[in-house]
Amino acid sequence: MPFLEIANVSARYGKTPVVNDLTLTAGKGELLSILGPSGCGKTTTLRMIAGFVTPVSGAIRVGGREIQNAAPHQRNIGYVFQNYALFPHLTVADNVGFGLRMRFVNKPDRARRVAEALELVGLAHLAERYPAQLSGGQQQRVALARALVIEPDVLLLDEPLSNLDAALRAEMRNEIRALQRRLSITTVFVTHDQAEALAMSDRIAVMDQGRLVEVADPQALCDAPQHRFTAEFLGARTVIRGARAGGLFALPDGARCAVGADTPEDAELIVLRAARLRVSRALGTGRFLARGIVRDVAYLGDFHDLEIDAAGASIRVIRPSSEAIPAPGEECFLSGDDDAIAWISSSPNEGVSA
Repeated sequence: MPFLEIANVSARYGKTPVVNDLTLTAGKGELLSILGPSGCGKTTTLRMIAGFVTPVSGAIRVGGREIQNAAPHQRNIGYVFQNYALFPHLTVADNVGFGLRMRFVNKPDRARRVAEALELVGLAHLAERYPAQLSGGQQQRVALARALVIEPDVLLLDEPLSNLDAALRAEMRNEIRALQRRLSITTVFVTHDQAEALAMSDRIAVMDQGRLVEVADPQALCDAPQHRFTAEFLGARTVIRGARAGGLFALPDGARCAVGADTPEDAELIVLRAARLRVSRALGTGRFLARGIVRDVAYLGDFHDLEIDAAGASIRVIRPSSEAIPAPGEECFLSGDDDAIAWISSSPNEGVSA
């Protein structure tokens, strides 16, 4: 049964619609990510849950209680802002305890809960420091402790890793996920970063232009996206239009893919997964076959990222850097098996719910 429910919610800024008839749910203890490009409405959705933006229609429920008309401090929701929003003139302990003070929690209980929250995020030894004396990762932990200390029903995370360097970002996403599982707190995590969403989520809701495109668990989104926007936004995938012709799915420039039991009768698009395609100088074997020209090769340490003109498209291929590959300008052959292929049978709907 859903613990957090967003039912037919819309929002606008002035006359500009930002979120359109959004229906989305999260279960008790679930981490749901909202993934999409800048301006798609994901942060506005988070701010409606928190009470910072008032929806023009629809309902928001937590544990069955409607909250869309309640003041933010009456919702018992923790919010971690993208820029952390720490008070520079307050110590770490006072920053963490701010929400408790606004709720008139007495001083002894406040001190105990602040100490527990700082211990939870590994910052008990920094309680008397000020934000300017902390690293980015430490500031993020303070913001997280401040959100958790009120013992929220729902935790909202708005791009909390975007200000960190790559190594610290990976470390912090693992810490946040481990902490969320330990506390079993319903969490909504907003991000434009596909890797973050895939690594952290129980389910991912993909948004575009204020609408929900689709919702699924990370593996389902990767292996079998149902909409073109999802397949392309996830990255490292090429989507090409074709048509069934007998036992083949015919593609431009003589490329083809064998039709199988997994191919819908009304298949319109093939999705090619970059990391599972092969490239060689000689014709290979596989369910998908195409001839092309290497346009570009990027060396990225552990792998090569290739751009290949084939099947009337620019196809992305990712191969281990230990593997010999054709150089830019060379003719090549692409091949792929079942795990490199997914199908999309129709254009995205105007809106879905989950």
